[in-house]
Amino acid sequence: MASTRTTFTLDDALAERARKLGVNISAAAREGVAAAVRAALADADRAAYEQHPERADSFWTDAEAWGEE
Repeated sequence: MASTRTTFTLDDALAERARKLGVNISAAAREGVAAAVRAALADADRAAYEQHPERADSFWTDAEAWGEE
């Protein structure tokens, strides 16, 4: 997987606590960004669904009837 190098600012006290606890800051940042992206995608999906909700479609009723034959 290709990766992009980036820089971010972290509170000194938090960075020190992470170091003392053995937290891999890079891995934690990757996991945090991945979680934020998943949450944003879920929010966008929910918003799209709310704008264009599914509706009953007679095609599927007919298609289910085909399977019963």
